[in-house]
Amino acid sequence: MTTFPGSARVEMVMGMPVSVDIRTALPSRELAPLLDDAFAWLRWVDDTFSPVKEESQIWRLNRGQTIRQIPELIEVLHRCETLSEATDGWFDARINGVLDPSGYIKGWALERLSRALTNAGAVDHQVNAAGDIRVRGSAAPGKRWRVGIRDPRTDVVRKIVYANCLGVATSGGARIVDPRTGAPQTWQGQVTVLGPDLGVADAYATAMYAMGPILARRFATELAVAEPYQTLIVGRDGQEFSTPGLAEYSGTEARLAG
Repeated sequence: MTTFPGSARVEMVMGMPVSVDIRTALPSRELAPLLDDAFAWLRWVDDTFSPVKEESQIWRLNRGQTIRQIPELIEVLHRCETLSEATDGWFDARINGVLDPSGYIKGWALERLSRALTNAGAVDHQVNAAGDIRVRGSAAPGKRWRVGIRDPRTDVVRKIVYANCLGVATSGGARIVDPRTGAPQTWQGQVTVLGPDLGVADAYATAMYAMGPILARRFATELAVAEPYQTLIVGRDGQEFSTPGLAEYSGTEARLAG
């Protein structure tokens, strides 16, 4: 059995299992506080940005109550506005008059966490929240991280990507709504976006799922030319569309590690 240095932990946060897997060989006395701080950060994000938790800042905003002007809140709201403009309104943190940045906040929180782990010396790690994944460094010496993208119909791994530094965000399901109608988008496919910032990838994946498969393909093609984000779209019939740059992350682990 292969063993790795470092440490890993899984906890329920934001209503989902979140794992933090650190592969950097740090002393045990440093690893435990790092993991404690990681999950404390994620719980703070949930307490601050959840639209359904009473007294969260988003809950208070939706009721016209006074909020605390914390820098993270200002950053998130500004970024959501920017991403709404970049997607021609297909990503929108306000649906039917209710503010809900969920399509961005999970990826943003993991991206911030990944940067904090790197700054603390844990340069080799993977953080995973229900399929939204951020990897940095190496899974083992000379080995890139191996990230599986699951099929939306069967839940088996459909494609594997390998990377040393990448955000992978996947969107699908009836929770995503068409921001122009407020109705759930139910084409039963899946959109996965890969790129350097997991929060941005999360928002783009949300927007493209809301668009539906035809508009999403056009947007993904244009996005891959303009920005370093690649897309895999799986339709409800199982057929897939991917932007050309996705091939950069495919191949065998042995070849990529060489």
